[in-house]
Amino acid sequence: MIETVKPSMRERLIEAASELFYAEGLRAVSVDKVIERAGTTKVTFYRHFKSKDDLVVAHLALRAGQERDGITGAIAASGDADGVFQAIAGALGQMACERGFRGCPFINAAAEYPDPASTVRKTVDEHRAWCLATFEEIVRPLGLTDPAAVAHDLMLIRDGAMVAGYLDDADALAASFLRSARALTRSN
Repeated sequence: MIETVKPSMRERLIEAASELFYAEGLRAVSVDKVIERAGTTKVTFYRHFKSKDDLVVAHLALRAGQERDGITGAIAASGDADGVFQAIAGALGQMACERGFRGCPFINAAAEYPDPASTVRKTVDEHRAWCLATFEEIVRPLGLTDPAAVAHDLMLIRDGAMVAGYLDDADALAASFLRSARALTRSN
């Protein structure tokens, strides 16, 4: 018999918060609502998190881990940049066009936390820096003139794909991302 591992209370709080934050917005969701969703108490919440912002950071860390796992998985499974772009395009198309999609959680967090000194914005910035460095790592073997600039262009396309998810269908979004990535990496 396979036993399931019961998530810790901290994990339950992060999971509950992630669902609520993504659906309703970071500032719109109260700690009380998260506590209710997780089925716990304020005392237990504050044992795990000093503040709501700490919970927001934990939510973003979870989402960052998911995105990083997807990208590093695409890199590991693909032999070249084009294969990575194909995998990312497919994942973006699927994710950005599924029911309940509300955009990039990092872009949304930056909009709700405009102070660049806040822990939330620092978490957003760290993830975006990781994405940029990873895009640069993907294109570096192509011998492009300025891989860092191409990485910034790819980030802009990724951000645009997150917005297009509200408006386009999955196939069109994935095809557009892939065409754009290929155009950037062939024309330099």
